[in-house]
Amino acid sequence: MTFWLRITAVLAAATLVASGPIAAQDGAQNWNTAVKVQDDGHILGNPDAPVKLVEFMSYTCSHCAEFLDDGEGAIRLAYVPSGKVSFEIRHLLRDPVDLTAAVLTQCGDPKKFIGNHDAILSKQEEWMKTARDTTQAQRSRWQFGTVAARMQAIASDLGFYDILEARGYTRPELNRCLSNEGKIKSLADTSQRDIQTYNLEGTPSFLINGKLVDAHNWATLQPELDKAVAAPEMASDKQP
Repeated sequence: MTFWLRITAVLAAATLVASGPIAAQDGAQNWNTAVKVQDDGHILGNPDAPVKLVEFMSYTCSHCAEFLDDGEGAIRLAYVPSGKVSFEIRHLLRDPVDLTAAVLTQCGDPKKFIGNHDAILSKQEEWMKTARDTTQAQRSRWQFGTVAARMQAIASDLGFYDILEARGYTRPELNRCLSNEGKIKSLADTSQRDIQTYNLEGTPSFLINGKLVDAHNWATLQPELDKAVAAPEMASDKQP
């Protein structure tokens, strides 16, 4: 792997929340607002949930954008609020555009991550088209100079600045994040370690309680997740 080279299920999920076996009780804590940072991943929900779901994703992966539409809404609405399932998003970095997006989603308060993640991934089709239409001169700026300068060029050319400024960030604040070499290296190292540890071959890929499952979309993941929820006593506490 060369390092530098909408939510359509919401209505169905809402039905599950109302009638499913993992519906949250009235007055119970809604874990959907809890975010914890762990080893460069962001855990949404109860960090001590008996069922721990991890997604390895890339912002330049079209199937990951599809999963945002098809799966993430259902997970957040039907599984996470009960406290029985936590949902962690981890970055499997594929290219410099992916890295730039990942750094920007993690900029600032960890509680902003989910909104940042949604904002960038939901507009993937637009900025990927822009990326395909860039000139040779623009792409040259992505490949030469300091890492910060390359990432700032990508953020400018693909509209990432505009996306996150609409969420309240300032340009200097975003540039500080893109200049954080320690964070950049940590994300890259964690991505490579996860690839090696779990033999990851593509995105999105998923762990349930520390075990890689043979699923790469919501249609194949949901049965595995439901199986784990139905047998929480079998859950492992293993974390990546």
